[in-house]
Amino acid sequence: METKRIYIKDTEHVRDEELLEAAEIIRRGGLVAFPTETVYGLGGNALDEDAAKKIYAAKGRPSDNPLIAHVSCPEEVEPLVEYMPEAGKKLMEAFWPGPLTMIFPKSSRVPYGTTGGLETVAVRMPSDPVANRLIALAGVPIAAPSANTSGRPSPTTADHVWQDMNGRIDMIIDGGPVGIGVESTIVDVSGDVPTLLRPGAITMEMLRETVGRVEIDPAIQAPPSADLRPKAPGMKYRHYAPKAPVTVVRGDPAQTAAYIAQHIGEKTGVMCFDEYRDCFPGCVVECFGSENDLGTQAREVFDRLRAFDDTDVRQIWAQCPSDEGLGLAVANRIKKAAGFSVVEV
Repeated sequence: METKRIYIKDTEHVRDEELLEAAEIIRRGGLVAFPTETVYGLGGNALDEDAAKKIYAAKGRPSDNPLIAHVSCPEEVEPLVEYMPEAGKKLMEAFWPGPLTMIFPKSSRVPYGTTGGLETVAVRMPSDPVANRLIALAGVPIAAPSANTSGRPSPTTADHVWQDMNGRIDMIIDGGPVGIGVESTIVDVSGDVPTLLRPGAITMEMLRETVGRVEIDPAIQAPPSADLRPKAPGMKYRHYAPKAPVTVVRGDPAQTAAYIAQHIGEKTGVMCFDEYRDCFPGCVVECFGSENDLGTQAREVFDRLRAFDDTDVRQIWAQCPSDEGLGLAVANRIKKAAGFSVVEV
């Protein structure tokens, strides 16, 4: 079976008739990949345990890795949660619709197949017009992890989805390249103190400005323990990785470039800032933005990591931004792609 692919020409003014078939597929338990403002999502009915199983199967994803339930408006959250913590209300008012996922105590309506067996549910309200309208037309919350096979770099174009998912799912909605390029920020608001579980475009600084104290989960910056039970996608398992092993070099960009140049071997790939593209002769070089342009780095990082799979490189070195602002999200994705193989210079 080849997956059906439809094209949305005007994503800002998407017409209902363009999405009706996709909404029907979701309602009857099928899978549809669609664009969001962060990355492409692989959507199924979040209230249908069998649909959740199909998502895990299509991705090759461990079933204890929770899924995010996407809604189209704040009113759709109440049936999914046991109660709404005050921090959740404040963050919802400040950042929804947008690239923020929150973890709440779940209601009995949400099946454990969607939550990875947890008593909490992750919920997001995307701002992308195609995603938001598709959810509304489906009439159910849509569980939608990134639309890639598990462990691969997340998809920022429909072509990426096609590479990984053709023949595995019912439909791909092609809405062009995404705007942000890294997955949503995830904050657990189910406890006494909000905790950042995955960094994204809603930065730690923005979260603290809104609700005050916010803790950061150790799994963001270091390998998690083997017995970790993940409360959010991407916490436990190898993610975002190209086929060749990646080593991250962190520090002053000029110094990291010099370090990488001194350690080049045969069939080496380098992912670097634009300013250092000429420092690695004989290597396959992929640039992912200027050293100070975090927005471009976020949009390009997954695409550049994927590009190495079309080459014969045997090892990849990667420069990495600092942990400030959006840099925390970009650095987190690169370090996870490297399995936290990091050199500090």
